[in-house]
Amino acid sequence: MASTEGGGDARVLALSEAHLAGCLALSKSANWNQNEADWRLMLSIGRGWGVADPERKGMLAASTLVLPYGSFAWVSMVLVLPQYRSQGLATRLLRCALGDLNSRAQTAILDATPAGHPVYASEGFRDTWGFRRYKWTDASRRKPAAMPGVTIRPVGDGDWAAILRLDARAFGASRASVLRDLARRRPQLAMLAQSGREVAGFALGREGREAVQIGPVVAQDARTATALLEAALARVEPPVYVDLVDRDEALQAWLGARGFEFQRPFTRMVHGAPGVCAPGEPSLVFCPAGPELG
Repeated sequence: MASTEGGGDARVLALSEAHLAGCLALSKSANWNQNEADWRLMLSIGRGWGVADPERKGMLAASTLVLPYGSFAWVSMVLVLPQYRSQGLATRLLRCALGDLNSRAQTAILDATPAGHPVYASEGFRDTWGFRRYKWTDASRRKPAAMPGVTIRPVGDGDWAAILRLDARAFGASRASVLRDLARRRPQLAMLAQSGREVAGFALGREGREAVQIGPVVAQDARTATALLEAALARVEPPVYVDLVDRDEALQAWLGARGFEFQRPFTRMVHGAPGVCAPGEPSLVFCPAGPELG
């Protein structure tokens, strides 16, 4: 997430698909990976606010979205064009989003970059856990390897009930519309892991503006997550982004051996008093869907 500032007097707009061009220009200006399909998905399931660019008709100077997931919501796409930063636009939109979520009794959660982290902390967000983005550009360092006892196969129509049950445990709420959208967009990356008859994990992915994003990867253990990532790399060409949880140093080393390079860290933060906890079972999450989706 981008950093935020205080103040600002510009009129706040409710975002819709009519603002798609402005949304795309914002994420491109920050060198973020979202493409048109990502923005369409987020605008269709979420609520958003923006400030018009006074210099370009129909474009945006700033944006913020919230993606509702039951009792909580993801704060996403906190962006300001470079020429309008330090004018209070992002803080104003962030507070607008927090006010909206408070009125609906939904807890705010976000994934912060180092630049945004101190400001989110000042607005009442607290750290929960972290992950790091890695980029893969060298396909020659693929190392396909079977994992005995783990079967990886494409996701079929009959698998969705099991996938959604596992994901709800991991994430803390249903996000069926998001997962099905990702599977539709890049079906060759929609994979299921089985151990015997048990569903042990799944992986999805999507194309982005700069690179393919692999995620989410949800699994019962690191061995299954590794098998899913191995299978994903065999089905895609670089450049590729993978967001990997901090807790698994062995899997970080595995990515390094395959030529992945560290890009930047993220911190998952939750808004509220110390008693407010992040939802789900983080031990099942190896790769988030991305900081914009959770």
